[in-house]
Amino acid sequence: MAEAEPVHVDVEGRTLRLSNLDKVLYPATGTTKGEVLDYYARIAPVLLPQLADRPVTRIRWPHGVQAMSFFEKNAPAGTPSWVRTVEVPTTGSRAPSRHGDTLRFPIVDDLATLMWLGNLAALELHTHQWTVEEDGTPRGADRLVIDLDPGEPAGLHECCRVALLARDLLADRGLDARPVISGSKGLHLYAEVSALLPPEETTDVTREVAEQLAADHPREVTATMTKARRRGKVFLDWSQNSGSKTTVSPYSLRGTERPQVATPLAWDEVVAGAEDELGLDQFSPRQVLARVDELGDLLARDEAG
Repeated sequence: MAEAEPVHVDVEGRTLRLSNLDKVLYPATGTTKGEVLDYYARIAPVLLPQLADRPVTRIRWPHGVQAMSFFEKNAPAGTPSWVRTVEVPTTGSRAPSRHGDTLRFPIVDDLATLMWLGNLAALELHTHQWTVEEDGTPRGADRLVIDLDPGEPAGLHECCRVALLARDLLADRGLDARPVISGSKGLHLYAEVSALLPPEETTDVTREVAEQLAADHPREVTATMTKARRRGKVFLDWSQNSGSKTTVSPYSLRGTERPQVATPLAWDEVVAGAEDELGLDQFSPRQVLARVDELGDLLARDEAG
C-alpha cells in the first residue's frame, strides 16, 4: 500500500510536516499515528504542565509497538530550530561530570513541540524529578516519586494495598502523595516538596519509606531491586529519584500491546482497587480524555483524604 502524502499543519504559528498518519502503531487495536497525535493534542492542556522545564527522554516505536523501540535522550538530527533544547550534564547534577559530558535534551513546553515528537512516534515521554533554568542549569528536585512495581502473581490489587500504606508514611513526613496508575502494570506515587532539594535528599526520603514498609510488611513489600526477591511482592522503587533517572510522565502513552496511559487517580479509586481485585484497571486514551473532561486534572486539584 502506498504511503499517504505528508500534510502540513499550523500549530500555534509553527508549520509541522506530519507524515504517515495512517500508519498503525498499535496493531492490536488498529490505532494509527494520526490517532496518537489526536490524543496528544487533546490531552496537552494537562500534559504540558507535567513536562514544563523538564528534559524529556523519549521511547520511540517508529514501526509500531510490535517492533523494536529505542530510547532517545539527545535531540535528534533535524530538530526544528524553534524547539527549545538545553545542554544538561550527564550526571543530572548542578556540575558537569569530570569529563564535561552533556546531553542536549528537548524541552516540551508547547503544543508544537509535543506534536513534533508524536510525529516521530515518541509514544512514551519520560522526565526527571528536577527541572532546569532557562539556560539549562539543573535546579533541585521539586517532587519525589515512588514506583510500585508488582512481582507476579501480585498485580494492581496488591499495589493499591501498598500504596495506601505508603501514603500514610509520606503524610507522616508532611508529604501529600498523589497516585498515578502507570499505564503498564503498577502505580506511581508523586509528592511535591516544599523546597527544591538535591536528588540525593529525595532519594533518601523515598528509600527510608520503602525500607520501613518492607520491614513492617515483609510478605507484601520489598525495597530490594533483586528480581528474585520480588515474586508475589510489591517492589517500592525509590531509585527513580536519582538525578540521572526518569519516570514516565503522567498522561503519557505507553508502548504496551494496546494503547494505555499513565493516568492520575483519586484516592477513592485506589481504595476500591485495594478492596477488590477487579476494582481498578489501566486506562485507554479515550477513557483518559473522558476522565479529564469530567474530573479535571487530578494532579492539580486539592483532594482531601
